[in-house]
Amino acid sequence: MTVRETDEVAALYDGVKRIMETDDGAGRQIGACQYGVYLFYDYDGEPIYVGQTEESLRTRVGRHLTGQRTDAVAKSVLDPFEVAEIEIWPFWDLEGDGKAHAKATLNKAEFTVYQKALRESAFNIVLNEEEIAETELVELPPSLRATILTAEDRRQREHPDVRLARRARTIANLARVISERRVKVGIRRTLWAQAQRLEKLAKTRLDAVDGGD
Repeated sequence: MTVRETDEVAALYDGVKRIMETDDGAGRQIGACQYGVYLFYDYDGEPIYVGQTEESLRTRVGRHLTGQRTDAVAKSVLDPFEVAEIEIWPFWDLEGDGKAHAKATLNKAEFTVYQKALRESAFNIVLNEEEIAETELVELPPSLRATILTAEDRRQREHPDVRLARRARTIANLARVISERRVKVGIRRTLWAQAQRLEKLAKTRLDAVDGGD
């Protein structure tokens, strides 16, 4: 790992830590909430991944974006360095409730956020490889949306050529996983979604360069 890569990892860790330590207005750190739903956005503001947790937001989001890898990262479904912003819905009221009731509420909240993501997506799709079960929509608690990196770190990471290289590598890795394993249709849908994102980014970059000549 190069010095630059080490610095980028440190910046990612610091940003996630800062978000998780954000005060919710009642003297509680957002990351300490046991139950919650989260949505990741890329550098274009495109929603790319929806999830829920019953083990604390700090733990679950940390697994995705820092050292403790999840299946989504291991399969190259999600590149942590593509995540620019996080939106979090903490469900403090579920703490103390039974697990069955908490899980049912989280499932509804996750589907509600999923529908929000689809509406906001330019492709009407996110990168989740697992189907998010349809339920009734629910009213969500107030959310926190925050940028992971500082303005300076973000400027370096969000350059379209850097993002194109990372996204192409992610697609290649994902295609390799598909070719080597018996996979479900969801992961193939993720590959298709990633390919659409790559095409749009490449076309936007080409148009910008052509316009500058």
